[in-house]
Amino acid sequence: MMEVKDAWTHLPVVTLERLLEGRVPLVLAPHPDDESLGCGGLLAQCAAAGIPAQVAILTDGSRSHPGSRTHPPARLAAVRRAEAETALGTLGLPAQALHWIAAEDTRLPQTGGAAEAIRARLSAICARTGCTLLLSPWRHDPHCDHEAAAELAENLAAERGLSLLSYPVWGWTLPDDAERAVAAPAGMRLEITDQLPAKRCAIRAHATQYGDAITDSPEGFTLPETLLSVFRRRHETFLSA
Repeated sequence: MMEVKDAWTHLPVVTLERLLEGRVPLVLAPHPDDESLGCGGLLAQCAAAGIPAQVAILTDGSRSHPGSRTHPPARLAAVRRAEAETALGTLGLPAQALHWIAAEDTRLPQTGGAAEAIRARLSAICARTGCTLLLSPWRHDPHCDHEAAAELAENLAAERGLSLLSYPVWGWTLPDDAERAVAAPAGMRLEITDQLPAKRCAIRAHATQYGDAITDSPEGFTLPETLLSVFRRRHETFLSA
């Protein structure tokens, strides 16, 4: 993976106009926070340019802190939705740009009737909002919901004839010596220097993921510094499908 990650950091830098090529993006986020981590700068640029980017958060994030009494699953899902709304507002997006799909965290389906129902909802969002470009997680991200999101995006793109780009999240944390059957990277990077302050605020808006907001879940998730450091860089990476 070392060569792959290094190649990501050397992809050509393009403008927002070149990346979008007139298309309106729909960001598919497996969990509340993935949209800010992987695409926060792009979303802020779209908002500033008057491009009606949309965000669909696919799961409710309710299983990040198992066993918490202060934040049982239903309450945690509500809090994480509110965090996502705050994050997108920080990036300049209106409330109606957020679409809450609310599949169960860590249970996002890849196939079957449940996956088809989610794909139908996403298709309706595209039809209603004019989105013609999907931005989904990298299909090799080592998380079941990210893999399922990539599968949903590929099927939706094929079904509707949409363009598709992917953004790595957990792929950045794979060990350098990890072996993955990954093709040579192709894609582009978007410079987000001017949007970094807003992106950092958006990421921080997901306060439940920082380890200090929920203290009664010993196995609770915390965003690791190794991941956060990647998303403080002045470029966001988008890979060709």
